[in-house]
Amino acid sequence: MEKCHIRNSIRKCRFLQDELTQQQLAERVGVTRQTIVAIENGKYSPTLELAFRIARVFDKPLEEIFSFVPDEAEDTNKK
Repeated sequence: MEKCHIRNSIRKCRFLQDELTQQQLAERVGVTRQTIVAIENGKYSPTLELAFRIARVFDKPLEEIFSFVPDEAEDTNKK
């Protein structure tokens, strides 16, 4: 199975929501600031539950915060 990536727009959403800090977001969703940093930087994929909690903070659908991006190799194999 090929490696896949989950991208997110958390940083942009934080900025647009009165410049919410990583710490404030972390407290609202029940994780550490380091977890938010790792998710924003693509180093950690959140659980589905955490992804929904983050989306709820921004009052947006999950798909507006997170997107699934398969590696190009996986796309090539499907052709």
